[in-house]
Amino acid sequence: MHAPPLLHSYHHTLLPGAKGYHSYQTSIHTLMKSETETNMMEPEHGVPAVCNSCGEHDNTGEVFVVCHVCNFSICKACADLGIKEGQKLCLRCGAPYGENPVDDAELKESGNQSTMAAHPNNSQDVGHHSRRISNMSSVDIETNDESGHPIWKNRVESWKDKKNKKKKAATKAEIVTEKDDQVPSEQQMEEEEKQSPEAPETLSSVIPIPPNQIKPYRVVIITRLIILALFFYYRITHPVDGAYGLWLTSIICEIWFALSWILDQFPKWSPINRVTYIDKLSARFEREGEPSQLASVDVFVSTVDPMKEPPLITANTMLSILAMDYPVDKVCCYLSDDGASMLSFESLVETADFARKWVPFCKKFAIEPRTPEFYFAQKFDYLKDKVQPSFVKERRAIKRDYEEFRVRINALVAKAQKKPEEGWTMQDGRPWPGNDTNDHTGMIQVFLGHSGAHDVDGNELPRLVYISREKRPVYRHHKKAGAENALIRVSAVLTNAPYILNLDCDHYVNNSKAVREAMCFLMDPQVGRDVCYVQFPNRFDGIDRSDRYANRNTVFFDINMKGLDGIQGPVYVGTGCVFNRQALYGYGPPSLPGLPTASPPSRSWFGKRSSKEPSKDPSEVYRDAKQEELDAGIFNLKEIENYDQNERSLLISQMSLERTFGTSSVFIESTLMENGGVPESVDPSTMIKEAIHVISCGYEQKTSWGREIGWIYGSVTEDILTGFKMHCRGWRSIYCMPLRPAFKGSVPLNLSDRLHQVLRWALGSVEIFLSRHCPLWYGYAAGRLKWLQRLAYINTVVYPFTSFPLVVYCTIPAICLLAGKFIVATDTMTNLGNLLYLGLTISIILTNVIEMWWSGVSIQDWWRNEQFWVIGGVSSHLFAVFQGFLNLMGGIDTNFTVTAKAADDIEFGELYIVKWTTLLIPPTTLIIINIVGIVAGFSDALNKGIGAWGPLFGKNFFAFWVISHLFPFMKGLMGRQNRTPTIVVLWSVLLASVFSLIWVKIDPFVNKVDSSTIAPTCIAIDCDITT
Repeated sequence: MHAPPLLHSYHHTLLPGAKGYHSYQTSIHTLMKSETETNMMEPEHGVPAVCNSCGEHDNTGEVFVVCHVCNFSICKACADLGIKEGQKLCLRCGAPYGENPVDDAELKESGNQSTMAAHPNNSQDVGHHSRRISNMSSVDIETNDESGHPIWKNRVESWKDKKNKKKKAATKAEIVTEKDDQVPSEQQMEEEEKQSPEAPETLSSVIPIPPNQIKPYRVVIITRLIILALFFYYRITHPVDGAYGLWLTSIICEIWFALSWILDQFPKWSPINRVTYIDKLSARFEREGEPSQLASVDVFVSTVDPMKEPPLITANTMLSILAMDYPVDKVCCYLSDDGASMLSFESLVETADFARKWVPFCKKFAIEPRTPEFYFAQKFDYLKDKVQPSFVKERRAIKRDYEEFRVRINALVAKAQKKPEEGWTMQDGRPWPGNDTNDHTGMIQVFLGHSGAHDVDGNELPRLVYISREKRPVYRHHKKAGAENALIRVSAVLTNAPYILNLDCDHYVNNSKAVREAMCFLMDPQVGRDVCYVQFPNRFDGIDRSDRYANRNTVFFDINMKGLDGIQGPVYVGTGCVFNRQALYGYGPPSLPGLPTASPPSRSWFGKRSSKEPSKDPSEVYRDAKQEELDAGIFNLKEIENYDQNERSLLISQMSLERTFGTSSVFIESTLMENGGVPESVDPSTMIKEAIHVISCGYEQKTSWGREIGWIYGSVTEDILTGFKMHCRGWRSIYCMPLRPAFKGSVPLNLSDRLHQVLRWALGSVEIFLSRHCPLWYGYAAGRLKWLQRLAYINTVVYPFTSFPLVVYCTIPAICLLAGKFIVATDTMTNLGNLLYLGLTISIILTNVIEMWWSGVSIQDWWRNEQFWVIGGVSSHLFAVFQGFLNLMGGIDTNFTVTAKAADDIEFGELYIVKWTTLLIPPTTLIIINIVGIVAGFSDALNKGIGAWGPLFGKNFFAFWVISHLFPFMKGLMGRQNRTPTIVVLWSVLLASVFSLIWVKIDPFVNKVDSSTIAPTCIAIDCDITT
């Protein structure tokens, strides 16, 4: 790759013998001049001077102010502006201009008089100063391009314009205040009362859990914690003498379970619900006869392999986005094809064509959902609430068009399965750039939009953009996180909407007003200032009636996430999330506390007076703190407009911004636009070229991408890591649960795919635990992450390690039954012990019952969650821990496995498919050994008599607890529903085994021999009792 022109210019000035080398030496020489040199000078005759602040060229010989330390010069206009704002420091190095800075009177004097007054009879010094102005200094090199034009001129001018507007607004406010002072107070009160109904109303409200539900909930939690402490005291002080190893192992496992419960339970201490007011949003930002003032939204959809993520599903997602109930000029949809597949591209072409018919139909009849596949599959009265006579006719026509569209997509899929040896070719005969998915150039194609095709009614459609970032074998591309970061940059260049909606390719818009729901938080001045993202719950289609593998994950989305919303906000779950773009850039929230003030100059770090070290000027301390903030790549955007000229010069330092955001000046310009929009200085003819540049595979090299800004690298679950970094910076997130689910997706139906999905999530958590971003030790310095929120994040990274005690604890029942031992000393059990066991059991039940009460979660969903917690814990989580450590120690990279999506027409057809995987081994082993243990336990009790049946009950209960939790796993191994039910097979095996043991014990067909008739001299080892 070629270096940017600016970098070429910078390097040439440092080469001996180059054209600018003598100037560079001269600048070095002039820096050693006495500090008593003048601050004012004139340009060399015939050479235009350049202001390093605004970049204006001047041939009139006007006076310039020059720093005596770093040779930084500014023109009269900038100096005048700085003096009015109280600026007396150099804009580059911060050195003071002297005790008598240039004022208005001095600037009005001629340049020759001021220069000669400062340097009487010293023409040599004047020559040095002239060279400093005429030649390009190091600052010029950093701020100007090859042609000498300042790169940041437009930004400085825009800030000046903002400053002038603020001054005008302040002047108007003063005038209004003066008028108000002349109005009697009673009249002012009447006017305020008249204006109060028009005051901005909040667009959302928080509904706390009713006191009759939350208070008992908290009491039960505290009670359970106390009982748990007493229980462990009793368990530790009452060891089992005959089974000390089993007792100690069980104690260790139970302590870990208790810690896991604390990490999971206390972040749910203050759950809340929220309500949005979309009608108020429309009334405030969509007034009749005026253009819509709603904020723009860029929608990101990512796909990799169209064979695993069917193009028809992706097409339906895109259609639902294009048909959203939102102004069309405020929406732009980006599809990231990380596999560079021609199938995905051609499918998008077909989708854009069908959208011209589908979008107007959806908006005309206000149908839901606005994805054709699921709309036409709904089993309901589609004529309900429809009053337009043309609806039936148009519905039939659009359904026929959609069926033809499906046929065309299916034909493309069939064609893609027969790839030619030479690869695909485009219509113009050129080879498809993505024939090699790991080595191709970047691709961008824009569909629809203002300048593209309109719908069949002649109306504008939202813009649709196809993106495939550049890939080369020598670069790391960071999988989904890298693709999302490429989308951030390319969207900033093309549209730069202030908000970003992130969706998976199989998550369609189920509620056309979903974005409006999010804007009720993000555009609310009382709520949205510090909101980094609005997370919606994940809802799914195509799940079997019993939700065998807990695919809905209802407990997490309806209980845990509501609890986090009452602290600092829900975690980011990877899809269904509307981001504040500024939060993705690493900026802090607007309400971020200011930097700490400097200590008194006469005191040291420990508060004692220091006579050895010279005192630092407070402005220098403050400037250094700002520089550290810039170097970290974390800015407080809201404070930028309040910076003085010196701080702005630090902010717009090109090298600092390029180290953070990359070398694209257009993209850097867009990052400082809080309200979004493409910078006016951008040439539309170069936008696509700039967009290709920002998706090049080498763009992120030596920048903060993936480390401090954008989606964070280092884990396959980049979602958790990205949200965690935002919360550490002080942002908060919002959990939005509209009555109609905002988005819906598909899930893996068969057991193997579900376990692999859980494996990927758990592996990501292990990777975060082993990284520098682990919540156990990261983010304490800033102190912006609330401690309950930290507990929740700690739980998200340590839960896979629960697999070790869980596997051991599920094995203990079988060992107890086989060895005839138990983990509790039942023979010495006291009344206190019985009371503690009973109290702990009751508190566990009450905690779950009250949670289901205030959250609305059904007992079936709760039980499925408990079951799959065990299934995933003894399989996927266990393998994730081993794989994570192998990746850390051996450098073994983890392959990203895309979960297969359901595209079969047979209802729940994939549910009964069993795909062999090593993840099935641990649960199957636990089931077998517990069944064997139960059989052995019955056998032992039969041999020992009635006295052994009491302890057998406790051991068997423990074993049945394990088997009941693994029951969905056994059903998955059995196959389809038309076969023998699993429960019948299970009980048949158990009952047959027990009956066999009893039959052998009774032995009805063998004659009994009286032992008294046996000769006393009979030796037992040689005695034949049948004789």
